[in-house]
Amino acid sequence: MAQTEKKGGLLRKSSASKKPLKEKVVLMYDEIFTIEDPSKCNPRFWEELFLMKVNLEYLEGKLEALDGEELMKIKDNINCLFQHCIQALGEEHPIRVVNALQTLCALIRGVHQKNKSTSGFDIINMLVGFDKAELCMKNLMESLDSLLCAEGSESLKSLCLKLLLCLVTVTDNISQNTILEYVMINSIFEAILQILSSPLSRREHGYDAVVLLALLVNYRKYESVNPYIVKLSIVDDEATLNGMGLVIAQALSEYNRQYKDKEEEHQTHPEMGLMTSPTSPVPTTPVTPLGTTPPSSDVISSAELPLDADVQTSNLLITFLKYSSIVMQDTKDEHRLHSGKLCLIILTCIAEDQYANAFLHDDNMNFRVNLHRMPMRHRKKAADKNLPCRPLVCAVLDLMVEFIVTHMMKEFPMDLYVRCIQIVHKLLCYQKKCRVRLHYTWRELWSALINLLKFLMSNETVLLAKHNIFTLALMVVNLFNMFITYGDTFLPTPSSYDELYYEIIRMHQNFDNLYSMVLRLSTNAGQWKEPASKVTHALVNIRAIINHFNPKIESYAAVNHISQLSEDQVLEVVRSNYDTLTLKLQDGLDQYERYSEQHKEAAFFKELVRSISINVRKNLAFNTLSQELLLKEFSTIS
Repeated sequence: MAQTEKKGGLLRKSSASKKPLKEKVVLMYDEIFTIEDPSKCNPRFWEELFLMKVNLEYLEGKLEALDGEELMKIKDNINCLFQHCIQALGEEHPIRVVNALQTLCALIRGVHQKNKSTSGFDIINMLVGFDKAELCMKNLMESLDSLLCAEGSESLKSLCLKLLLCLVTVTDNISQNTILEYVMINSIFEAILQILSSPLSRREHGYDAVVLLALLVNYRKYESVNPYIVKLSIVDDEATLNGMGLVIAQALSEYNRQYKDKEEEHQTHPEMGLMTSPTSPVPTTPVTPLGTTPPSSDVISSAELPLDADVQTSNLLITFLKYSSIVMQDTKDEHRLHSGKLCLIILTCIAEDQYANAFLHDDNMNFRVNLHRMPMRHRKKAADKNLPCRPLVCAVLDLMVEFIVTHMMKEFPMDLYVRCIQIVHKLLCYQKKCRVRLHYTWRELWSALINLLKFLMSNETVLLAKHNIFTLALMVVNLFNMFITYGDTFLPTPSSYDELYYEIIRMHQNFDNLYSMVLRLSTNAGQWKEPASKVTHALVNIRAIINHFNPKIESYAAVNHISQLSEDQVLEVVRSNYDTLTLKLQDGLDQYERYSEQHKEAAFFKELVRSISINVRKNLAFNTLSQELLLKEFSTIS
């Protein structure tokens, strides 16, 4: 007997004497693509169709090959196929359900692909028909909800989620996908939560469930009340919230692990790395946690992140901080720039939340957080084993300091710097308010901030062509004012306060130069007059400190015949001359504007959701929808 091979919907015999034979399912698809009702000559047509293994590629290709006019001619048959798919979802035998789900995926994708220029209502009409849309979509959503909540096959649940992801992402801008109105009305929110709260379901489907939920909460959220946002905001079930956190942590942990593997591989081959800027390895799975490829199984069993919340040895925040330290390194890459911005937005929300701050600053909750640091010539790589155990806020501050010192470059990421300084400010406001005396190496922060001011001055002309650098300069100066005015309420020891003064005096030339620069621009009638004059006023106490202590230090050196004073000698002068120092009280240093997504961040999040939608659609390839394992699972039809 001649060998038979399968290709593109054809059964081809190795003998060239006979014409290729089409699979029966392909012949049945061809009948649907005629104007006639396929069940006219065969009353069992639809029943037989759902017993056939779906040929996704052929069905989608057939739909895409038609133009809009040709598609309209077979609209009744398309509607009929869609409705019979929904009916088949209620069948007892899972093989019919599987084939119906796959057919729906092909239909939705194929019709949308063909009708990119038409409105969403035409799509609904083409798939379901206006007159039946409400009932059909209600039945579809109820069937999917039942399948997701049932005790049935995990593979079947996986395919239901894939169909829902397919449905949500057929348009780049999900808010233009009017089919989602039916997903809003017929909510599957509880089904998603059930998946996340169950350890088994979460292991199998958690990633898809979280991505689906992330997309659904972004549907027209700026224009109307989104029921998924409302329901998510009142979830208080611990198992569900922990489940959601674990899924996110797994995705981030996988990214971190792959980055570390690439980094170690890179160090093994040092001859590959003879360049000034560090290479940023791009992990393959997932390309980003915003993709659709779930973390591989080795992450699930890793020691860092057990699936069971009861035996968790790490926490989501540590994993997130490690992830942030990776993506915030390379802001020249647009994708990473957006990921870095998202990380800073999340940290902004954390930094102004009372409960999150209480956790971050809890002295009884100490962690060793190994952040990734950008390779730089002038500093040694820190040894992991030397990392101290500290409250988590120290790791957040370390991350901010790391960003400040590593991104002073021509393509200056002004927006990220502003966010970075705001996070530090909000953390200080909490410490001042709650009188938290954090044992942190504040000197590193002060040094980083002064070097940032130095960079802004050195590159004044280039930077002013693109940015209002005085906004950032003012924020930095006011951080110092915060330490000067309220430092005695939150710095760990009196000597820390002395060290602050020492650092200001030691680096006084930078503050003097900044004052000269802003004074020059504030006395001119140019566009920078007002923002520069704000910095001039903000420098009043810093200049008072410099002008008060410098003559005292010079006098001490002269009297004691010392050409250069040691740090201890300078600190002695500082301590003995506080009494005669006069500072002005500055208002509003511990006030800040709370984060608001609308309207400032709306454009950013719309673009972010668009990129996620495109990513998800790209990853929903034929092989992920065909579910070979699932078909084997249900291969026996009783």
